[in-house]
Amino acid sequence: MKILVLSWEFPPRIVGGISRHVAELYPELVKLGHEVHLMTVVFGNAPLSEVVEGIHVHRVLVPPSRNFFEWVALMNQSMGDRGGKLMLEAGPFDLIHAHDWLVADAAIALKHHFKVPLISTIHATEYGRYNGIYNEDSRYINHKENNLAFHAWRIIVCSEYMRGEVQRALATPGHKIDVIYNGIRAEKKPRRHDFDAWNFRRWYAADEEKIVYYVGRISYEKGVDVFLSAAPKVIWELGGKVKFAIVGGGNTDRLKRLAWDIGIWDKCYFTGFLSDEYLHKFQAVADCAVFPSLYEPFGIVALESFAARVPVVVSDTGGFPEVVKHGITGVVTRVGDYNSLAAGILEVLKNSDYREFLVENAYADLECRFRWPDLAKQTEAVYHRVVQERATVVW
Repeated sequence: MKILVLSWEFPPRIVGGISRHVAELYPELVKLGHEVHLMTVVFGNAPLSEVVEGIHVHRVLVPPSRNFFEWVALMNQSMGDRGGKLMLEAGPFDLIHAHDWLVADAAIALKHHFKVPLISTIHATEYGRYNGIYNEDSRYINHKENNLAFHAWRIIVCSEYMRGEVQRALATPGHKIDVIYNGIRAEKKPRRHDFDAWNFRRWYAADEEKIVYYVGRISYEKGVDVFLSAAPKVIWELGGKVKFAIVGGGNTDRLKRLAWDIGIWDKCYFTGFLSDEYLHKFQAVADCAVFPSLYEPFGIVALESFAARVPVVVSDTGGFPEVVKHGITGVVTRVGDYNSLAAGILEVLKNSDYREFLVENAYADLECRFRWPDLAKQTEAVYHRVVQERATVVW
């Protein structure tokens, strides 16, 4: 099959989880014998065209814009123009695969112009992020999501939780939705013996201090304020021998003020954005990963920590309880409850045998449920279904 993929982010442009998802899924589909062309956005010094692990990557220029929504509209215009030329020059294509609402307009236009079926992966919804639609911006995004869901031949989501959310938020019948988990390349993570771990660790904490970290976007839905609010109890119980690291780019001013106001400033380390090289090493020397999200469609960050052999503590929201098996591969706590979160962190840090038990089970679970080669075959099955159904339809 020949597949055209539209994604607004792809390495080196990394905004959220979509970038890693598309960068790790499609090489496996190439290995299965499919030709994949991926349309994305120009970023930094990345070339306009290149082949990355078998994927034919095409980057489009987006003209200057006055705001985010205008930028999205211009991006879709560029993707539509370039995508149309590509489908004429390199076609025919069997499928178009769009990732989230930001590329919806281009994907829908190409679908109708070339009469090629559209598959959409919906990674999150606006309704889910805010537990409702409350302003004009959200209404606009929700409209685009609804439009993409309506025009998609089939929809792929990353968890059973998201199947239900797409049914409710986007008025989509359940039989149109396929659940395929996210995956991870566990082999890319270094171990402590692969580098000078102790000296690296001393950049962030004293030798006697445990390192507890959050990594991800700095946004309300990620619950970082709950993480900081749980810290005083953990600090007290461990006699101050702990450091809390907040890893991620974005505006952290509000969180820094919170850390100061509750008296834990000297126990916090706001690292800012870390490159993959440094992040992988950081995870290798850490003692506990914490993800207290208020909304989380899947939780690929938990898989990252599984692969790094770091015990995880998560909230019981969204897809997390599907990814993390409580008491077996991690600890699941009550969403938005900093006392529950603190208890979960302490349970991990105070019991080395339990910590090792969780780590070993979590790493083994990656092989069972989250291998990209297996997930690519599940995606391929959806592709084959759509192509077969398309062959029976007069468009």
